[in-house]
Amino acid sequence: MTNDPASHFELLGGELGVRRLVDRFYDRMDTVVEASSIRAMHPRDLAGSREKLFLFLVGWTGGPPLYAQQHGHPMLRARHLPFAIGVPERDAWIACMDFALDEHEMPDELRGYLRLRFRSVADHMRNRSEVGE
Repeated sequence: MTNDPASHFELLGGELGVRRLVDRFYDRMDTVVEASSIRAMHPRDLAGSREKLFLFLVGWTGGPPLYAQQHGHPMLRARHLPFAIGVPERDAWIACMDFALDEHEMPDELRGYLRLRFRSVADHMRNRSEVGE
């Protein structure tokens, strides 16, 4: 028996838990008007987007590096440069992820930690400055 603490991946429920989190995120993005700007950046069929976020989050949360194995280094910023991402788009993405995190069973400490990390990553994806910044 190991004394190692559970990884974030394990605390989320492994692959099944990460898949549920990703599905809640995209279900929310696909149905709320507030997310229409980021929804428009995605293909009509979200299956590929769901799969890529799932693969990425599995590794990002401490599971196997599925995304890197299939697609190479994620290069998040470079992959998002073709899209105009400013404060409204960042905030819409965060709102959808916050919803998914709220709906997912996990320790409160992990939820808080993931909120901070997702906010940091989402802010790093911004490539459009807003007036007054």
